[in-house]
Amino acid sequence: MGLIHIELFTTLDLVGQAPGGPEEDPEGFSYGGWQVPMLDEVAGAQVDAAYEGTDALLLGRRTYDIFAGYWPHQKDGDSGGFATLFNSVPKYVASRGTPDLSWAGSTHLGPDLVAAVREVRERHEHIKVVGSLNLVQTLLREKLFDRLDLWVHPIMLGVGKKVFDGGAVPTNVTLLAPPVASPKGTVHLRYARADGVPGTGDMSAVDRDAGQGA
Repeated sequence: MGLIHIELFTTLDLVGQAPGGPEEDPEGFSYGGWQVPMLDEVAGAQVDAAYEGTDALLLGRRTYDIFAGYWPHQKDGDSGGFATLFNSVPKYVASRGTPDLSWAGSTHLGPDLVAAVREVRERHEHIKVVGSLNLVQTLLREKLFDRLDLWVHPIMLGVGKKVFDGGAVPTNVTLLAPPVASPKGTVHLRYARADGVPGTGDMSAVDRDAGQGA
């Protein structure tokens, strides 16, 4: 069984809408492209490394349409190798409608999204979910992910679609590596989904035990 990796760019207040450009997802949102001023070589290298070994993409309809209109026309010299990667691997599209699947290697997932994603997971080793917030929230709700990469940028927008809105359920995760900050202050966090649900405790008991040990 393969691993489903969720790759997300987010602000400090966890807005994940339209990081790449003004036309990406403009509905009710005037900050499209908020990530661009904070790009630097360290964060770029982290993103490059995150996609090593990718053998399939899992995309929501909006992200797929943006990618399909862009990547087939790019060359690796202008995109650091992403053109060859994205154009060559299978693309699986979550959509309630009937998307145009003219981008080579594209497949529309069936109406039972959860079952379809599980089948994709059986066919591939490293599946990347890029953007696609609605799809991400479904995967979080179903605990149908294995890795979560977050690039948290040092800005707050106060508006926009948030990464965990309506999707997250009580879930444990494990930090895979120490957080790394880029020169412009973006922090890369790498998590793996862990078993069980978050526990609870009583701080008064912690304070009491600490006092007994003094």
